Amino acid sequence: ETPDFISTALRSSDAANWRIVPRKNPASDYPSDFEVVQIRQATRNSLFTLQDHPYIKRVTPQRKVFRSLKFTDGEYPRAPCNDGRWTQKWQSWQSSRPLRRTSLSLGSGFWHATGRHSSRRLLRAIPRHVAQILQADVLWQMGHTGSGVKVAVFDTGLSEKHPHFKNVKERTNWTNEKTLDDGLGHGTFVAGVIASMRECQGFAPDSELHIFRVFTNNQVSYTSWFLDAFNYAILKKIDVLNLSIGGPDFMDHPFVDKVWELTANRVIMVSAIGNDGPLYGTLNNPADQMDVIGVGGIDFEDNIARFSSRGMTTWELPGGYGRVKPDIVTYGSGVRGSGMKEGCRSLSGTSVASPVVAGAVTLLASTVQNRELVNPASMKQALIASARRLPGVNMFEQGHGKLDLLKAYQILNSYHPQASLSPSYIDLTECPYMWPYCSQPIYYGGMPTIVNVTILNGMGVTGRIVDKPIWQPYLPQNGDHIDVAISYSPVLWPWAGYLAVSISVAKKAASWEGIAQGHVMVTVASPAQNDAGGELTSTVKLPVKVKIIPTPPRSKRVLWDQYHNLRYPPGYFPRDNLRMKNDPLDWNGDHIHTNFRDMYQHLRSMGYFVEVLGAPITCFDASQYGTLLMVDSEEEYFPEEVTKLRRDIDNGLSLIIFSDWYNTSVMRKVKFYDENTRQWWMPDTGGANVPALNDLISVWGMAFSDGLYEGDFTMADHDMYYASGCSIARFPEDGIVIGQALKDQGLEVLKQETMVVDNVPILGLYQTPSEGAGRIALYGDSNCIDDSHRQKDCFWLLDALLQYTSYSMMPSSLTHSKSRVPPPTATDHPLPQRLEGNHLYRYSKVLESHLGDHKPRPLPACPHLSWAKPQPLNETAPRHTLARTL
Repeated sequence: ETPDFISTALRSSDAANWRIVPRKNPASDYPSDFEVVQIRQATRNSLFTLQDHPYIKRVTPQRKVFRSLKFTDGEYPRAPCNDGRWTQKWQSWQSSRPLRRTSLSLGSGFWHATGRHSSRRLLRAIPRHVAQILQADVLWQMGHTGSGVKVAVFDTGLSEKHPHFKNVKERTNWTNEKTLDDGLGHGTFVAGVIASMRECQGFAPDSELHIFRVFTNNQVSYTSWFLDAFNYAILKKIDVLNLSIGGPDFMDHPFVDKVWELTANRVIMVSAIGNDGPLYGTLNNPADQMDVIGVGGIDFEDNIARFSSRGMTTWELPGGYGRVKPDIVTYGSGVRGSGMKEGCRSLSGTSVASPVVAGAVTLLASTVQNRELVNPASMKQALIASARRLPGVNMFEQGHGKLDLLKAYQILNSYHPQASLSPSYIDLTECPYMWPYCSQPIYYGGMPTIVNVTILNGMGVTGRIVDKPIWQPYLPQNGDHIDVAISYSPVLWPWAGYLAVSISVAKKAASWEGIAQGHVMVTVASPAQNDAGGELTSTVKLPVKVKIIPTPPRSKRVLWDQYHNLRYPPGYFPRDNLRMKNDPLDWNGDHIHTNFRDMYQHLRSMGYFVEVLGAPITCFDASQYGTLLMVDSEEEYFPEEVTKLRRDIDNGLSLIIFSDWYNTSVMRKVKFYDENTRQWWMPDTGGANVPALNDLISVWGMAFSDGLYEGDFTMADHDMYYASGCSIARFPEDGIVIGQALKDQGLEVLKQETMVVDNVPILGLYQTPSEGAGRIALYGDSNCIDDSHRQKDCFWLLDALLQYTSYSMMPSSLTHSKSRVPPPTATDHPLPQRLEGNHLYRYSKVLESHLGDHKPRPLPACPHLSWAKPQPLNETAPRHTLARTL
């Protein structure tokens, strides 16, 4: 029955032509926690009426999305990319995001483009099937074949009489197409890897297969289809669920909430980590959630697959630090599985690796006599404790390592409910596994190093940390040379929580060099599962080891401004390179360890120490740093930040800004059209927020323009490419400005006309006039230091600019360049204005809406860490071993 209160609320509002959309699917016979409402003329008031209702949790636009399924054998034409052509209905219960989730298998074009043909040759060299390569046959011979385990495949369906499957318990259709069959082959392949009984054998042929068809043959899905199907999976008491789809939107509340609910109901969810590698910061949701087993891909030679997405998670930015993901990796290149009607075929992608783990999990669950011990946490604990670490690969690529089925079987069959940690230790000296931590030693006065550890709680779906975690430094190992602050989840639910460990160097070690060690002790408690009451407790130890050096000189220290970088989700922040039409969103976190990783590695190799500012400019001591580096900033600035930066530069801090395009006409052009509500989804800034940057630098007579330029050129004997950058509109007349001939890309986007503009000012260098004051360098494009779509790097330019800002060494290759142009000082050309009606305030940490006007909020307090009171141990650190305690 439709809840009467929704109808009543809509009748009492001024909404016209609304209806509650009937949903005819297998879940229709059961109660639901959401409704889909279609409002032909939605008004603000009608939506507020729903949002404000005490029984309605959220109201979210439901979006239809095209997802591309790409195959290695080229049988199928490619579907349209997810280019934002979605329609929209309103859904009571949630909060507004587009569901951008795509299938994670790869097309043949990908392999040809990268020249990686090894998988095809390898298949001839390795005729065995993936289940046998991982030694599933050992468990089969012991009589374990998956029987009694219910496994759900959320995909494109399965035909009724497929010869590979003997125990398909139920096929359900959640789409608007009247078929249960698979018209693409993707769902059949995934089901085959898990449960095929012949030819290309799956891991668990006797498992009970539940096929959920959630995609149409055009690869279309709706949020509501997933929510209904997820609810039905809970009702059917599914044990294992494979989801070979994903997308960047970890703020898609209805989806994320429902995944939590599934795992809270003991459904072990296995999901593909994404095919956006080798770029970092490319994890897909839901695989990036703590309660989900996120799977990355390797080839049959144990190399991380180029396509496999890399960590860290970006939910925690800018103030915190990401978690380790994927959890585990397994074969995902050239894996054989069931063909659409019969026979076998090969596919590649993390959507292939995911069912390998889901099949292994199904088989493992069937080996445990006391099924009460098997839950989303205990299964993940067994997989990661048994995983085989790959040499020479870091934790954001491999997680805990390669799936080891037989070792996981041994651990699971001697398992006692307990808590564990991921990672299980912190060793900032261990390279390359603990990259990026191992890439830079710590020192007094530096920003605290944050390690985000996940607590897995196999004792119960709900848990808590007893008292407080304890920091115990080893005095013989100089543990008293570091200070540790610990924050943690107030409640561990479902099955997991976080433990954030911040590490700083104590003042007494300001000029000391050496290794410091200690450990953190955490006790987790969960209610006992039986009716007897009481609690189960588990105490875990987190070893900590760091390398300390004397504080480097100011000139070698660079501060990266993370606080003013915004990304999708939550807002529509477009890519910095407008040529990249199939990937229109800026979603990799803009962090030195995600899509600016190569730049970070380069700066380290040049002897610079790079730290991250996750708070406003008012929250750092500028006397510690030579240069503040601001790249592709989208956020606004507090007035106090503008004042503080001016004072800091007067006192010797230098500033480098890599800006990006900003043009309101182009922003209107790169919007998405929402067909149902007849509304446009507008970008919230351009590539960078130029009007805000101009407010920041106007005191020095500097500004960026709203010009938009592109082209190849040579600067100081280096080949360069300008990818959708802006130009310098104003600069002090005693500054140095370099110009180049570039294509007017704005004209091309807006009018499809081509024009080359000579002497476009793109680089400016300026020594500010006060005694002992710092220097400022401006460049109009960030693409050449960003890994996302970089064509030619310009790390040499960053080196030259840092030589100038940190050491006052004017780069002669630039000062004597033929490309020098007079600084633009004209004030007659208007500077870029903020886009009228933009929604930046919705996602900004700085702005708030005030009677229709957007004003800065009050400046927030700077983050304050409360250091744990040490409980020193006068004993030697135990020899560090990989903690495999389960």
